[in-house]
Amino acid sequence: MPISRGSEFGEIAPLPADAPVVADDWSLRELVLDHRRRGVALPTVGLLGGDLCRTLGGVGDRSRLSSDEARTFRVDLGTAVCDGRSTVFVAHLVVGRPFAGGTAVLQAQWLGDLDMGPRAHPADGRLDVTSGRLGWRQRRTARRRARTGSHLPHPDLEHRQLVGVAIESVRPRPVVVDGRAIGRFRRVEIGLEPEALLVVV
Repeated sequence: MPISRGSEFGEIAPLPADAPVVADDWSLRELVLDHRRRGVALPTVGLLGGDLCRTLGGVGDRSRLSSDEARTFRVDLGTAVCDGRSTVFVAHLVVGRPFAGGTAVLQAQWLGDLDMGPRAHPADGRLDVTSGRLGWRQRRTARRRARTGSHLPHPDLEHRQLVGVAIESVRPRPVVVDGRAIGRFRRVEIGLEPEALLVVV
């Protein structure tokens, strides 16, 4: 069940001894895809880095994962169909360039060094979606303010929290998933699978 505002999130529980550990969002995504290709159940995964890890309060300390300070979270998994090609994301998916007509779809609060989704939560059953086009001066200001999450609200930026969204354009646009480009596409249909992943930080 998705979390409600003000409710306790996660539980004190260490990483199982034989569980995999990943260093970033892309590596977690690849692990998810590999297990799904093989038809194998997803294990609990330890996180040492990446924007999802940072959102959950992870500090990149491997020894903490097996200690009584470790915290276990059940989080949502982003899904996407890009011109008929299915994929997943654990932290974010970006179509085009943020603030320059692009759309940022977040599960995590952070997009690199930007606090792009200050209200995003990886287990609330919703995607945090920001889109819009700013002039180049406004763009520079927005990027600077986004380092602290103060770029919103903005009259020229649309911010929504949705269970799914479709982004379509006449020409193919670049799509970046969990920090890496995966190609250029005309139509991207984005959704999520609630509470699909069990992670430890």
